[in-house]
Amino acid sequence: MSPRAVRTLRTLALLAALFAFGVVMFGAFVRLSNAGLSCPDWPTCYGKVTWPGHAQDIAHANEAFPDRPYEDHKAWREQVHRFLAGSLGVMVLAIALIAAWRRKMAVIAVILAAIFAAVGVVLYMRGAYLVSSILSALAIALPLIAAVRLDRPGAWRVGIAALAVIIFQAMLGMWTVTLLVKPIVVTGHLLGGMATFALLAWAALRWWGVGSRDERFAALRVPVAIGIVVLVCQITLGGWTSSNYAALACGVDFPKCLGQWWPATDFHQAFILWRGIGVNYEGGVLDMAARSAIQLAHRIGAGVTFLYLAWLSHKLARAGLRKIGIAIGVVLVAQVLLGVGNVHLGLPLPMATAHNGVAALLLFTLLAALASTQRLPSETP
Repeated sequence: MSPRAVRTLRTLALLAALFAFGVVMFGAFVRLSNAGLSCPDWPTCYGKVTWPGHAQDIAHANEAFPDRPYEDHKAWREQVHRFLAGSLGVMVLAIALIAAWRRKMAVIAVILAAIFAAVGVVLYMRGAYLVSSILSALAIALPLIAAVRLDRPGAWRVGIAALAVIIFQAMLGMWTVTLLVKPIVVTGHLLGGMATFALLAWAALRWWGVGSRDERFAALRVPVAIGIVVLVCQITLGGWTSSNYAALACGVDFPKCLGQWWPATDFHQAFILWRGIGVNYEGGVLDMAARSAIQLAHRIGAGVTFLYLAWLSHKLARAGLRKIGIAIGVVLVAQVLLGVGNVHLGLPLPMATAHNGVAALLLFTLLAALASTQRLPSETP
């Protein structure tokens, strides 16, 4: 691949990673402001490309969706989030095309994936759900196959695989609406956003030359990889807490919960992943014992994550990756303080949104640490 193409990928991947971080933050803002069902249809909003603005349009919207009265202060948030996600999709498509350039089959796979995804959306809007689902599945599979078969270094493969992830992420966004903010779907949507950001950030790090010229840090790869797994598990618990409206299940008490060290809990009900279709989960359906169990699990997970990442931060700094080790430690402490502040202050929207953003930053610092332990490919300038 020409140096010019690599430079283009560097710039585009950096911009896309920054944009993805913004989309993750705005998605958290939408979710935490209870605007996830503010547009009852998908991908339109009350049948509009944007959202109803005139009195006549609003009256028509309320008539068409009597169970979901129009709320202007929420609807724009949801639809703007969709526009941002769509813009990110275009950026990822461009990255995938450049990463696959001069590899005929890979380019064809990327182009077909984009066409299948677009046609699938149109068919979904027309009610052809089965054909739409088949095309969407093909749109996800083709970039993954192309990424596996590509004879280029990891960052190029990741750039193509990111297209599959963002297409699946769009489907999760659709299911979030059609399945009435089902917790497993909402949590999956959060993880999909984090995965998209992580893939783009990883590719950007590698294309910008983050890595080692030798194997001096090879022994750190496994501890860092474990740290990423631990953090992803904790992010999943955080998503499950949010999607089940359990963030304040312990009131404003910390470290106690409802004035007790261990209140009444129901872990069985708390972690039932699938509860059927047709239930509106907005506001949550679990009782206080189940929500308290989720909140306690999240706090225990936070403790485990803090201890491991604090140890990892120290280990990286001692091993020669001082700046990255310090960065992990600083972001980790900020995340813990935000979590405690969210409880004590009753989950203020700006702080709760920041809690999601700092989780993404913590994931980024770990990815930077992992990239620093791996050798750079010869194609990286």
